[in-house]
Amino acid sequence: MRQILICLALLLPACFMAKAQKSKQPNIIIIYTDDLGYGDLGCYGNPTISTPHLDKMASLGMKFTQFNIAANVCTPSRAALLTGCYPKRVGLHKGVLRGTSTIGLNQDETTLAEILKNTGYHTACFGKWHLGHQEQFLPNKHGFDEFWGFPFSNDMSKKEQALMGNNKYPYSLPLIAQADTIELDPDQSVVTRQLTDKTIAYIKKNKKKPFFIYLAYPMPHIPLYASKAFKGKSRRGLYGDAVEELDWGVGQIWSALKSNKLDKNTLVLFTSDNGPWSIYKTEGGSSGPLRGAKGTSWEGGHRVPLIAHWPGGIEKGAVCSEFVSNMDILPTITKLVDGELPKEKIDGRDISVLFHSPAYKLKDKPFYYYSKKGRLKGIRLGVLKLILVKDDYQLYNVEKDISEAYNLANKQPKDVERLKSIMFQFDQELDNEMRIAGTVKE
Repeated sequence: MRQILICLALLLPACFMAKAQKSKQPNIIIIYTDDLGYGDLGCYGNPTISTPHLDKMASLGMKFTQFNIAANVCTPSRAALLTGCYPKRVGLHKGVLRGTSTIGLNQDETTLAEILKNTGYHTACFGKWHLGHQEQFLPNKHGFDEFWGFPFSNDMSKKEQALMGNNKYPYSLPLIAQADTIELDPDQSVVTRQLTDKTIAYIKKNKKKPFFIYLAYPMPHIPLYASKAFKGKSRRGLYGDAVEELDWGVGQIWSALKSNKLDKNTLVLFTSDNGPWSIYKTEGGSSGPLRGAKGTSWEGGHRVPLIAHWPGGIEKGAVCSEFVSNMDILPTITKLVDGELPKEKIDGRDISVLFHSPAYKLKDKPFYYYSKKGRLKGIRLGVLKLILVKDDYQLYNVEKDISEAYNLANKQPKDVERLKSIMFQFDQELDNEMRIAGTVKE
């Protein structure tokens, strides 16, 4: 009897602690920038753009050096983030949606917002959506309680195209609150500030219950904008101005979390939807040491910054070099909040072990590269990456050769054939398993 009482005495505190932790679910903020490159932040080596708040966040949290996006352009990247799937699996792999598109994210897909909402979270999406602009595709149909932002990219407007000397998009850029258009072609120079203010107001309003904020800043996608307080201040020109204002926004949000005593119980993830838009030269960003940029299957198109901050939940000042992807965010957060994974098949995996053990070696898992039009282009498995360049298969050891400068295909033909077999088998399976995108209801 005495031994039983001792066991109970030891177990009860653990039970109470588990209950307390469960009732104190972490708030979650995902900050998803647009076209920010691997080399655009100070903590990732940029010498001319000042990002003190993000640098500090990295020093107090964790910086990932091999965080990859499942697509090299906007719409499929965002589909991957919110569903944990390759874009092809959810039927949103063939490029970006426009104001004339008649498809969007299918309402049958389970999003991260829906998982969190079912676990007791209040949810909000502020900024760029780009998963369908018709009412049936908007965030409030996919688990978000609040939405304020844009249905597609900030250049998709006849006004912005005219300023750039083009006429590619014959329609206006709507600013939407919930499902109502409240303005057409708004002043984009104040958008970063507006989204930051919206986020801070939301934090204050919902500080007594767990919340999830998906803050999708439209910058630094072209056309570039910065407010008067930042315009002309960066050594990197307008691009640097826009990025430095994003850094300011992160700092403001961090301050709001601290002043509301939420910073220790909030997981903040800062990243980008794909690599930088290098065709605009100084108007675009930097891939740092990586080859290629947005729209390519080189590292510069898929590998982006990821900074994770959560005092007590993430090892302080750590650098994680494990290969992970934006598809892993959904299952990882689901695990952290004791949520329920989607019933439908996903491609991401729980990587929460890395938050406490950044040197932990995950089991090698193939990662597949698809073109901006949704065609299979390559595979990464372990240290090797095989990509199709025109009609030529090229092989790189991307651990030793981060810049993909030395093609090993002729030296390692067996690896080329082995990886080709794996990637084509997966793509065939994905063809058979692919779910359809949502279509506009008549």
